[in-house]
This record gives sequence, structure tokens and C-alpha cells, in this order.
Amino acid sequence: MTLSERSRIILDELVINPRVTSMDLEKKHSLTRRQLGYSFNKINQWLMEKNLPVIERTRQGHFIIDQSVFTALNTDQATELIREAEFLTEEQRIYFILMMLMSSEEEISLHHFTSELKVSKNTVLSDLKKVQSFLNDYGISFRYTRKAGYVLEGQEFQIRKLLINVTYHLSQMTGGSYWIKKLGNLKQEQINQYVGKIENVEKNLNLKFTDEKISTMPYVFLLVLRRIHRGCLVEFSSIKYEELSDTKEYLATEELFQETKEIPEQERLFMTLHLLTANVYWSEYLENNDAVPNLLPAVDQMVRQFEKSACIYLQDREQLLSKLLQHLKPAYYRIKYQLTEVIGMQDSLSKKFKELHHLLKRSSGPLEELIGQKIPESELTFITFLIGGWMTRQGDSIDEKVKAIVVCPQGVSVSRLMFNELRELFPEFIFLDSLSVRDFLNYKLDYNLVFSSTTLETEKSLFVTKPYLNKEEKYRLRKKVMLKLHGYMVDDIHVPQLIEIIKNHSVIKDERALTKELEKYIHREEDSSVTQQVNRQEANLNELITPNHITIRHSMTSWEKAVQESARPLLDKGQIEQRYVEAMVHQEERDPYIIIGKNMAIPHASPDEGVNEVGMSLLRLKKGVSFNEDYTINLIFVIAAVDKQQHIHALMQLMKLAGSERDQERLIQTGSVSEMHDILSDYSKG
Repeated sequence: MTLSERSRIILDELVINPRVTSMDLEKKHSLTRRQLGYSFNKINQWLMEKNLPVIERTRQGHFIIDQSVFTALNTDQATELIREAEFLTEEQRIYFILMMLMSSEEEISLHHFTSELKVSKNTVLSDLKKVQSFLNDYGISFRYTRKAGYVLEGQEFQIRKLLINVTYHLSQMTGGSYWIKKLGNLKQEQINQYVGKIENVEKNLNLKFTDEKISTMPYVFLLVLRRIHRGCLVEFSSIKYEELSDTKEYLATEELFQETKEIPEQERLFMTLHLLTANVYWSEYLENNDAVPNLLPAVDQMVRQFEKSACIYLQDREQLLSKLLQHLKPAYYRIKYQLTEVIGMQDSLSKKFKELHHLLKRSSGPLEELIGQKIPESELTFITFLIGGWMTRQGDSIDEKVKAIVVCPQGVSVSRLMFNELRELFPEFIFLDSLSVRDFLNYKLDYNLVFSSTTLETEKSLFVTKPYLNKEEKYRLRKKVMLKLHGYMVDDIHVPQLIEIIKNHSVIKDERALTKELEKYIHREEDSSVTQQVNRQEANLNELITPNHITIRHSMTSWEKAVQESARPLLDKGQIEQRYVEAMVHQEERDPYIIIGKNMAIPHASPDEGVNEVGMSLLRLKKGVSFNEDYTINLIFVIAAVDKQQHIHALMQLMKLAGSERDQERLIQTGSVSEMHDILSDYSKG
């Protein structure tokens, strides 16, 4: 008997992932219990025909598979078991066709496909349409000519990426090694030779590649060599010589090419890149990051940002960074050269890791800035597993922490400012996101609290608050939230009693130091913006934007020049440095959330990027400057803040101005600085 496509898919799944349950299979393949039972019976009938033990199923839905089944379906002895045409699913046929197109040493016709796949001409023609859809993601196409048959067309670097991807997927199939050798016309002695070469490379580099990479590397190297001999060469511009030629992996390629003559330099660089992107199980030189000098600081900064967002402290930090580097050194090259294999790991994220994944994504900026690329989901998911596992080992979890979201319908800039202020006010909470009302209605992550500037319908604890709070309002909000959550304020905690409780469960090395730290932490509100500097005079909008801080121009040729011109009064007075101006322009590239009105913008950057004194300035353009395809800006308010407090009062007044299109138009049309300052003064009361 032969297996149906559905039974074949289920058998593949069981062999590749024997821990899968009946419920998992039903959900993944949209099967009823009866359909799965029918396919399961067919699989066992087929196994009995092949003199193999049947697969047992427990009452809990788990499967018991004899080792001989794995052996039979994953070795060359499986040839007779896997030759039947019905074994091949549509997805498998697509990978077979792709491998034939990339590895064939002769012209390929339609007959080659029908003969190898044992399907009809119409089935192959249908499959070829899907092959082209697959190739579109790589910028590759194929065409047919009578002289050359079916050939691939596109950049060779992209074809190599495809080759690596297809080889990986074929290797995951039942009997995958058989098919790679058959379709690629590779001899076992060739493969054995390259297995030996790769083992020598491991010795030279003092590392061990993962089993997965070891199983595919020989095939990739042999098939790449074949393409090189056919004259299909990688474009030199695709790979940066300076970055790769100084690595140990570059020297190690001598082992791979020692019996091959006239290998072009760019091909040696490609092989170097393949070694660099390979995941390693162990390395003696993991912390030697000469090849990627700033990788360790970037990873450390990413972890620190994550700790801050997740309100946790990761123990054994050096060991964790070492494990992350083990993954991220090859990932650096995979991401930079867009060689990440799309495996869809994020689908396997458990519920408890989804929030971690979200927070890590928000913390990945330092790494993305170093690489110059967005981190793909599959790479980020692996980082999530590493850090999530580390947290589980140390007994920490964000499930027990208070998770909050901020909802604000008043625009992204106001929402972001509200988010940052609340995160500072409640440092013990995890703030997941700042959302619009529409985003809130479709939000998927779990949370406990909602802070909103408008009333919402929700079953969670809701605290309606203004986007901007003065010090007394902040104190009242914190008290209200803490009373709701705990029934008390942290100020009511008696530290000596707390010390006694700790003594009952642990050994205190330095009681005096612990008491001091607890006092400082519990009563930190006394040193925070909630209660401090109550009597400090808050500057109004018209006091920060004085007449000599207002500039009138007809037009500017670019947004960058407009920001520079707007900041000039602050620069001339020494309130900011030139690097702050550059940071504002750069901030717009990374995070363009500075539009607060139809034609108003508030460029700003962090205080530590060159602010010497709090200040604001205004550039009025009669003819607006283009910010992007959606906005033309006439009023540019530069904000220079030395902290998160001194400019807030004036910023609140500016937000009121942003709500009046009439007064914005007055500012744009008026002919004098004094009239503009009078308008600002109208918003500077109270």
C-alpha cells in the first residue's frame, strides 16, 4: 500500500518531532479526531507491511515510536521506503525541483521533472508556478529554452542563499540525506571527504558546529563548488572583503580548498561567510570578538534595556552574555548579509514567552544599530528562548509582575510622553506598550492595568489620567494605584519588621547595609519627581521661547536645514551643543514621532546628547518644509530638556496650542516676532 499525502505529512511530523501530541497534530493540520485516527491507522498498516514496529499512542495523546522506525526513515536504507510517488507532498516536490535547478550538471527538461517526481506533466507545470512564487522572495526567476532547458536567473548570491535554505529543508525530511545525494548527484566518498575537512576546520577554529550544521555543510560546499566550476560566481560587491579577510574562518577555508585550483577570492569570502554564520555548540574563543569589536557592548546594552523594561535583574550576567554571544556572533553575519533561515520559530513561543519576546524586540535597538539591519523574527525568537530559559532557571518570571499599557488618543507624541512619565512614576511595573484606542481594542498581550487619558470599556483595572501631571497629581495617582493593588502605600512599610521576616528565611550578611538599601528603595518617592522640588518655579512657554528665540524664514530646502535653523538661537547662547542638533536629525530617522499638529513639530533628543540648559526655540516658515510624504511643517519648536521635568509645564501649554488650528494659522500668517510671542503668551497662563 501507499500512504496518502495527509498520512505522509503526519508520519514526517512524528519522526521529526516525536514529542508532538495528538492535540498538536489536530490543531496544526486542522484535523478532527476521527480524521487523525484514520490516518494513524493507515500509517501503522504501512509500517507493518515494511516489517517495522507500529507506533503506539497513549491515553494522554503522546506517541511511542520504536528506534528502528527512526533508523529506517532517516538512513540510506530507506530508499525503497521513500521512492513511492505518493510520499511526496506538494511542498516537497517544490524543494525537489529547486534542488534540481540549482545542482544539475546537464540541461533540465520537463521530462526530467516528471521522471524524478513520478507525477504527470500537468502536476509539474502546476508545481512550477508555485516554484516561481517561492523564487520571488529571493529576486530570482527561471525560464525555459530549447538549448539550455530550465535555468535560474538572478544574482548568484541570492541563488546561494536559496541553495542553503533548500538544503536545510531537504535535510529535515525523512530520508533527506538520500534525496540530497540523489537530486544533487553527490557521491558518498565526496561527502565523507568534506566531513573530514570540516572536522579539521573545527580543530583549527577550536569550536564545534551544531549537529544540524555538520549534517548540511558537506552538501552545501560540494554544490557550491559545482556552481563555481560551471562559472556561476558570487558578485564581489555582495561581500565586504575587509570585514571577512581578517577572521580565523577565512584562514580555515584553506582546508576546504586545498585540492581545488583557481578559486576566485570572492568565492573564498563566501565560504568564509558560510563558516561565520554557522551556529556553534561550543567555542574556546567565544569572548574573543575581534571580528565584531562592538558586539559585546551592544549585547550588554540590549540586555540592560530589557532588564529595565521587564523590571528584573538577570543573575550570572557574564555566563548569560557568553551564551548570547555564542548565538549572536554567527547571527551578526547572518543578519547583516540577510542569510537567516526562515524557520518560523516564533510560532512555537509559549504564552509566557510572548511578553518576553515583545520586550526584547523593544530592547533590540543597540544590536540593530551595530548590525545596520532589523533583527529577523526567527533570530529574535531564539534570543527570547535563551533569556526566557535563563529567567526560568533563576526562578524569575514576568508573569508575577504587574503589566500595564498606556492608551492615549491624542497623537503618538503625546502618547509616548505619557508612556515615559508613567514608566518613571511606576518603576516596578512592566509597561508593555503605548496605544491608540483602536490599537487597544485589538491588543493581544496580557496586562493587568490600563492608564488612559479617556474612558475605556475594559475588565482590567483602569486609571483615567491626564497626559501631563503636575507633581501633586503624580503623587495622588501613585497613591490611588498602590491602594488599589495592595491596599497600602509603600511608605507604610516598616523596615525593621521587614528585616525580621527576611531573617526567618535567609542569612543576612550585612544587616545595616541591607536596612539602608531597603529604606532608600521603599522611600524613593521622597527623592523622585513625585514629591521633590515642590516649590520650584516652572517656566511658561513664553518664558522659554522669548522673542530672540523666534526665527522667521520664508522657506527651507530640507528638513535637516530647518531643524538646524530652528536650533540656532539655542546653539548661539550655548544652551545646546552642535551634537544635539545632529542627534535631533538622527532621532527623526529612527523615531519620527515628533508631529503634534497639522503643521507643527517638536524635534528633540535625549538630555545627555548635548543639552547644557533647558530651552526652547521656534522657526516659522511661510512656505512649509516637507517632513515626509504625509506632512508639511510650518512651525518647528526645538525642545532642549536637561531632565524629564523642567520643560513639561511649557510643553503642556504647547500641546494646547497644537489643539487650535486657528492659532497655528495665526502664527504662520503674522508678520512680526512680537505678535508671535503674544500668541504664545496667550497659552502661557496657569
